[in-house]
Amino acid sequence: QVQLVQSAGGLVQAGGSLRLSCTASGRTFSNYYMAWFRQAPGKERGFVGAINQSSDGKRYADSVTGRFTISRDNAMNTVYLQMNSLKVEDTAVYYCAAADRWSTNSRSYEYWGQGTQVTVSS
Repeated sequence: QVQLVQSAGGLVQAGGSLRLSCTASGRTFSNYYMAWFRQAPGKERGFVGAINQSSDGKRYADSVTGRFTISRDNAMNTVYLQMNSLKVEDTAVYYCAAADRWSTNSRSYEYWGQGTQVTVSS
């Protein structure tokens, strides 16, 4: 089992920045691919970004490329999502997730954080 605990989100103005973190406990964090997903009201949960175990492989959704950065610190068992140039349409509940294989599909991820609300105001 892997337990994922996310930091608080927040309210930020458009154009601002926010960093989310997700800390793992249980099994060896460095064994897992990590990802962030988000779900806006009335929409399905969608892929935001993923990172492999050694941080030399990353992938982002087109909508966040150039604005969001995913990173991890295996010594701290933590994955981060740095969000810059935030837009109103980035408003959603954000989830971190862990998987034992590379994927951008939420169905591949076995372990999930509790979710955190990010609200971007205009």
